[in-house]
Amino acid sequence: MGEQAAGQPTMLVLTRESRGMTQAEVAARMKELGGGAAVSQGYVSKAEAGRLVIAGDRLNLFARAVHYPVSVLCADPDVHGVGVGLVHHRKKASLGGPALRRVHAELALSRLQVRALLTAAQHVREHRFRRIEIDDFNTPIDAAIEVRKEWGIPGGPVRGLLRLIENAGGLVLVRDLGTQELDAVTQWTEGEAPLFLLNADAPADRFRFSLAHELGHLFLHPEPGPTATQERQADEFASEFLMPAVDVRTELKGRFDLNRLLDLKHRWEVSMAAIARRALTLGVISDWQYRNVMVEMSALGYRTQEPGSVEREDPCLMRYLVDQLYTEQGHTANTIADLVGLLPDEVELLYPAGAGTATR
Repeated sequence: MGEQAAGQPTMLVLTRESRGMTQAEVAARMKELGGGAAVSQGYVSKAEAGRLVIAGDRLNLFARAVHYPVSVLCADPDVHGVGVGLVHHRKKASLGGPALRRVHAELALSRLQVRALLTAAQHVREHRFRRIEIDDFNTPIDAAIEVRKEWGIPGGPVRGLLRLIENAGGLVLVRDLGTQELDAVTQWTEGEAPLFLLNADAPADRFRFSLAHELGHLFLHPEPGPTATQERQADEFASEFLMPAVDVRTELKGRFDLNRLLDLKHRWEVSMAAIARRALTLGVISDWQYRNVMVEMSALGYRTQEPGSVEREDPCLMRYLVDQLYTEQGHTANTIADLVGLLPDEVELLYPAGAGTATR
């Protein structure tokens, strides 16, 4: 990349927001890296708006400030298909705009990385995701039953949910999303497989339900709609997918206290809160019983962190493909960094050599 290459406004914004930095913070970091040469927040704002051209030394400073190669800042977003598009996420209402923009930027750049890795590894595979139309006669619950059947999932708890998604052609990455207010986010770009971005900080017991919730969005919601309605439908899908009524109903009957909830948590690998909600929606417990158990959980601090552990799953496909690049094609961290648009130190962290050896 020559010195005369110019930064693309869209890429300047995405790289900055993916780091969770403000324009003022980027300007301060550029000033620090440049030995005190004046760089203002207004300068960064104008560059991101396309009102001035950032190139040469200033472009190099910007790249160093956001810790990306200059080539990424200069990439044509139209050519590379950079964009957020239709995104679904299971988030708390308290998640603010800056945090959400960071997640969306991370998602867009992760899509570029995955695309580059798939191309380099010559990995072509059809995915088994599709849209399922729902109405008064075909509900989210029916859709979950249909997907379990299509994917060959036997009755009872879902084992290896991440592996099932990857075997169906889904692309899964785990990233530090810089917030505890969001567990997972998905994007399905036309002509490509769905991409799942999972929060490394999400508790394992909540993680699986959030992942199934995202599955619900992918199968049920081709377009944005009323948020409350789509969230409820995705929850209904996730509940039936992970805890089929035909299997779980009898297990929820009888004694219903915290010890019983903990036993069920270990068997079904979802949170105690999700199991209690499932028991209520299936009519196995009353509103009074549900309120009592939730009050007790709150008093014990279980609404923040529950007792009992659920094994955390890790995605395998990307690690496997990267390992192929290292071992079969002779790539190094430097050459993979060039492929995916990261610096070598971050490649070694996110795509380490040898990490996928035992996954296939």
